[in-house]
Amino acid sequence: MAPTVLGNHKGLPLQNTMKKIPTKGLTETELFAEMNALRKDDLNWRNGRNFAYVYYPGEEILSVVKKAYQLFFSENALNPSAFPSLRNMENDVVSMCASLFHGDEDVVGSLTTGGTESILMAVKTAREWGKKNKNLTGTPEIILPSTAHPAFFKAAHYFNVNILLCPVEQDFRVDAQKMEKLISENTVLLVGSAPSYPQGVVDPIEALGQIAKKRNLLFHVDACIGGFILPFLQQLDHKIPAFDFSVEGVTSISADIHKYGYAAKGASVILHKNSNLRKHQFYTYTKWTGGIYASPTMTGTRPGGAIAAAYAALKFVGNDGYLKLAKSCMDTTEKLQNAIREIPELDILTTPDATLFAITSDSLDIYEVGDEMGILGWQIDRQQMPPSLHFSINPAHEKVIDQTIEDLKIAVQKAKKLSLNKVGKNVQLQAIKTMQRMLPQSLFEKIKQLAAKHSDVGGKRSAAMYGMIGELQGKGDLDDMIKDFLDKMMK
Repeated sequence: MAPTVLGNHKGLPLQNTMKKIPTKGLTETELFAEMNALRKDDLNWRNGRNFAYVYYPGEEILSVVKKAYQLFFSENALNPSAFPSLRNMENDVVSMCASLFHGDEDVVGSLTTGGTESILMAVKTAREWGKKNKNLTGTPEIILPSTAHPAFFKAAHYFNVNILLCPVEQDFRVDAQKMEKLISENTVLLVGSAPSYPQGVVDPIEALGQIAKKRNLLFHVDACIGGFILPFLQQLDHKIPAFDFSVEGVTSISADIHKYGYAAKGASVILHKNSNLRKHQFYTYTKWTGGIYASPTMTGTRPGGAIAAAYAALKFVGNDGYLKLAKSCMDTTEKLQNAIREIPELDILTTPDATLFAITSDSLDIYEVGDEMGILGWQIDRQQMPPSLHFSINPAHEKVIDQTIEDLKIAVQKAKKLSLNKVGKNVQLQAIKTMQRMLPQSLFEKIKQLAAKHSDVGGKRSAAMYGMIGELQGKGDLDDMIKDFLDKMMK
């Protein structure tokens, strides 16, 4: 579940023009020539120069997963009785995942389109469970660490649930006792990450589980990014904190099979401790003239290909294959981290638990380092609070890690030099600070909107933009500015 990253977007049209379905269809040759031309500026994820979005295990696994997807390309899991093959594969995937996460035979679940939908289902389940099993005096509440994924905020927005946010400690892990102090009569769900995406650390799941059990609350573990890497690192004797159904108090887990499970995009799993809990996830409507409508997840139509691809990935790679891939990822992670520790200007945020982490700097603008890496051909996500660059290591990085390290050293040296670009960025930030002090709020808001409309969404440098966003945090409606930016980008 990587965030939408602003900046570094190429190939966007300058203006939106109306398109019509062609009067005469293209030939196959013409069509694919056009589509391949459209791909020319897309991320080249096979070369290992990206650290997000695609988890590439190599051509052999990719080929098998593609074939499985194509085999069930037209099938629809909307009606389980129409395609029992999909029902059986989904049940098998859920069962294999339940076993991987140390669940018993009572654990059940569903496949979803991704981590966001899995999290939506966990929140919706908690809301319905709370209404039925708690003496709520107001709107249901869920309690999150401040590092929890934004999908929880999306779920709360969609399902009319309140969020109470618990700040994390210096190591970016939440303090379980501080979270417990936020519990009220309207609390229905506690949340912990395994690991959190931004910093790659596992929250104290065991301590949170004890609190959830003691206070009769549901407890969801967001293992969307870690679900298919942490168990195999545990098997390889890495010191990974307990995070799954082996922990008392855990009532649901989300895990993305299309990340470190290497399935096709559109495959995540939401698991519940038992069937009674999962029933709160379902939606039914029995008064439609078209018949009885029921769906287990947010979506109605569910692509058969995604289910088949998830099934194929788990069955083809196997436990031994996942161990080999996990070892490759962890060895590469440790090599990169050791090299970063030798670069005086860089620091690794906290002590990560697995194969994703973030770097920052006290002596230079880390966004400038990201820009310089981008110019050298690397795709690295920017983060904020604090400013940092994010790395998610996958098997494709093993072959390019030495070049990554060398280019990172070059990027740091270039970022240290006073450049015209840096001067320009500093002038921009100073102008923003001045405008905030001198202009009426209404006029300043208009200038923000104008900045969003005219920002360079196709440029290679985003340090100035991230600096501007940092200055605008908490000052007016930054959301509107970002929405305008996305609106422009989608044109």
